[in-house]
Amino acid sequence: MVNVLKKVKIGVIGLGGRGRGLLSTLLDMEDVEITAVCDLYEERLQLALELFDRAGRPKADVYADYKELLVREDVEGVIIATTWITHAEIAVAAMKAGKYAGIEVGGAASLEECWELVRTSEQTGVPCMLLENCCYGRDELAVFNMVKQGLLGELIHCACGYEHDLRDEVALGEQTKHNRYHNYLHRNGELYPIHGLGPVSKTLGINRGNRLVSLTSMASKARGIKHWAAEQFGENAPLAKMEFAQGDIVTTMIKCAGGETIQIIHDTTLPRPYSRAGRVQGTKGIWMEDNNSIHIEGRSPAHTWESFNSYREQYEHPIWKEYIRMGVRGGHDGIDYLVLRAFLESVTNRTQTPIDVYDTAVWMAITVLSEESIALGSAPVSIPDFTKGKWIKREVAPVGRYSLYTIEEEMFTL
Repeated sequence: MVNVLKKVKIGVIGLGGRGRGLLSTLLDMEDVEITAVCDLYEERLQLALELFDRAGRPKADVYADYKELLVREDVEGVIIATTWITHAEIAVAAMKAGKYAGIEVGGAASLEECWELVRTSEQTGVPCMLLENCCYGRDELAVFNMVKQGLLGELIHCACGYEHDLRDEVALGEQTKHNRYHNYLHRNGELYPIHGLGPVSKTLGINRGNRLVSLTSMASKARGIKHWAAEQFGENAPLAKMEFAQGDIVTTMIKCAGGETIQIIHDTTLPRPYSRAGRVQGTKGIWMEDNNSIHIEGRSPAHTWESFNSYREQYEHPIWKEYIRMGVRGGHDGIDYLVLRAFLESVTNRTQTPIDVYDTAVWMAITVLSEESIALGSAPVSIPDFTKGKWIKREVAPVGRYSLYTIEEEMFTL
């Protein structure tokens, strides 16, 4: 954004497609110095170094072992973009080394790794931030602003999800070294809850006056990848005969301490357009992402949808007002840039991150808990309180330009 930080020194661990995308965005920031990068595969390290050349930046030192990177004194924080099942392990090591940990999104494989993230952050005093870019989505922040101003009334229900046709990415994951392949092959649950759940949780005040209490999940049969593979490679191709555990549609329902409900949909192996299935509904109105619509009682025509466009303009979050003026940049419609700036600002100022370790732990935990619920015939499963009761009356939330608790309009040049 407009505010320029003092030079902050960052390491990047994991240089697959996502890691290199984030690296490219970081290399475009003049106040960021990438001092070291790490990946197990030599070809990915070389691709990363080419990005430094294109950006006209000094090349970083390269490592195959992340532990060697973490001992460097010139690394203040790390971006972790490895496979889902290694995120927590590396983040714990980073915090123990005194480095701010920025974790790419992905669900957990066990509750213990979530608890270890919390314990380590509490013991070391080092923050751990899940880099959920959708928390900084333009629509999501406008709706957050509307909720803060009471436009939708008391919130009752939210819906969200990850609806994205990834059949080719999953099916060809063995060849491309994409972590989704093995997860889909062996696991059945809400594998990617966070793009939707992150913004919804912030809107509902989760971990600050509210919390996620319990869930139940249900999975459909798995047919999408097999059908796609048969059409692409023939019915006798090995891939067309493989049995994937992951159901094509996974539906999860969550109950909150405040009485609200949340529905999450995971839908990535059938033909469909992209959507995060956003819905925020209260006693005075409802916002829906899929039809870009809103209805506010007493303001909208009775029983009629209005376009969300004019409301978004009126209730544009100051982050996006300034961002549009300066020029949107980076991947995923600019939200990669915003979430990285939120992380970097915290590293520079040595403050708590706007997505903290409690958010990180509970969002990641939804994956393993949904697997458990499905395995038990869609039985209800309790969601741990990673704050250990602190959610009831938390310390004052960190104030900053990228806050996801309050809107600090005075911090922006509007």
